[in-house]
Amino acid sequence: MGEHLTERQKKWFASVQASLERDTGKSLDEWVAIAKTCPETTSGKQATWLREQHGLGINRAAYVLSVAFPSSLGWDDADGLRAALWKDPASAAVFEAVEAAVKAYPGLVTGQRKGFSAWSHEFQFAAVRPIRGGRARLGLAVAPAADPRLEPAGKEGWSERLKAAVTLESPDQVDAALKALLKQAWDNS
Repeated sequence: MGEHLTERQKKWFASVQASLERDTGKSLDEWVAIAKTCPETTSGKQATWLREQHGLGINRAAYVLSVAFPSSLGWDDADGLRAALWKDPASAAVFEAVEAAVKAYPGLVTGQRKGFSAWSHEFQFAAVRPIRGGRARLGLAVAPAADPRLEPAGKEGWSERLKAAVTLESPDQVDAALKALLKQAWDNS
C-alpha cells in the first residue's frame, strides 16, 4: 500500500491503527472478530453497522473492514484496481490523457482506488473516475470559478479538497486550459 500513498497519508493510516485500541479499548483483532459477525454483506452497510451498533467511526470502520475482509483488489494492487476501473476504451483514453498531463510533476504520487484514480503531492490535487458513455469525471483542487467548464464537485467520493469537477467527453478536452488547471491544483497541493 505504501508506495501509492503520500507521506501524510501513510502517517494518517498509522495513526488510525495506533489509536484504535487506545481509544476504543479493543485491539484490531477484537474489532476484526466483531466485524466478521456483521449480518451485512456490502462494505458500506458493514461500515454503517459498525458505526451504529458499536460506535466505530467511519475511518476506523473502513480500516477494520479492510483487515477483516481483504479484497483481492486492495490498495496494494494498483495495477489490478486500474485494470478493473478503466475497462471502457473511451473512458480509458480520457484517463490516459489526464495522466499524461501530470506524469512529469516531481514527487507525484498516484493513488489507485476501486472507484477512481488520484494524484497527490502533499495532498490529493486531482482524481478521475469513469462514467457512462465513455466519459470521465475529473475533480480538481481549485475553485469552481477558476474556469467556466468547472462546476462544484459535490459528493464524488474522492478527497474533499477537490472542490471543482468537469466531465470530459474525449481526450482532446485535456487541452492547454485544462493542463493549466491541473498545474494550479498541483501548486495548491
